[in-house]
Amino acid sequence: MQADIQTLMDGELGSWLTDQAAMREEAKKKAFNRWFYAGIAALPVFAVIWFGPFSLGGLSFMLTFMAIAGIGAWGYGPIGEAKKAIKVGINSAIAREFGISYDHDVTPGTEYEAAQQYGLIPGCDRDGFEDRWFGSLEGHGFSLYEAHLEERRGSGKNRRWVTVFRGAILNMDFGRNFHSTTLLQRKGKHRKWLGLGGRKDHVSFRGHRLDYVDQVHPDFEDVFEVWSDDQVEARVLIHPSYVEHLLALERAFNGDAVRALFRAGEVILAVESGDLFESGTMNSAEDHARVAEAAEQFGAMARLALAINQNERGRAVGKA
Repeated sequence: MQADIQTLMDGELGSWLTDQAAMREEAKKKAFNRWFYAGIAALPVFAVIWFGPFSLGGLSFMLTFMAIAGIGAWGYGPIGEAKKAIKVGINSAIAREFGISYDHDVTPGTEYEAAQQYGLIPGCDRDGFEDRWFGSLEGHGFSLYEAHLEERRGSGKNRRWVTVFRGAILNMDFGRNFHSTTLLQRKGKHRKWLGLGGRKDHVSFRGHRLDYVDQVHPDFEDVFEVWSDDQVEARVLIHPSYVEHLLALERAFNGDAVRALFRAGEVILAVESGDLFESGTMNSAEDHARVAEAAEQFGAMARLALAINQNERGRAVGKA
């Protein structure tokens, strides 16, 4: 699966981006005016904070920082809105090229809860989602979106938000029927207490027990471990060639630690990949490169997901 970028830029998308030039310039002008006039208005406040009759001590730095941050965020608002509009326009056009749909805003489904339940992604105190691509790829329903999960750490003045996961969550109908729950995790994820005594023989997720599945390929066992409630079906669903596909998925997105869950007739993938599909920019000279980058990111993800799915092999196994 690959989009024809030049055709996109020569067609409706290119014309639309050209029409956005005035919107971009207006956003830049509005942002500058906000920063300029807010900065002037804040000067008397800064004078009172630093040179007023009351000594504020260390509080002066905090109040100054908060004021500057507030002005910066307020001024950036028009630019952020413009970049979002450009991104939505570009990504929607790419989605149409692939015959699917795109939404900037995301409401996660049951795949998100399952990914947390079985440890594909960590628990968190705050989550955010964006950039959902969905539809059908070669007859398989699928959904792909970005997740940003954060945890609150520290106490008092040291309390802060820490990112514990940022990447893609993908779920797709699998190419054959199955009834088990099978987890493909990185090696060493589930070890006995304090890591002593090696790998666990079984793991439980909200009372659902999955047993370790022995594999026969040493290359596979160097990277992944498999846990399932059906040993036979797990060996059908997962085999050593997945190592190449899954690690290729990581490389395509400069990602890390891809993992998978086979459940309820679908496969759920999670890969830590950073911020993807950010095709919106205020510089029109970058449009072509950003379109190409976003299209390749999604196309690579889709190609690899289909390869991992391996529906042809699934049908052959199902007939055996």
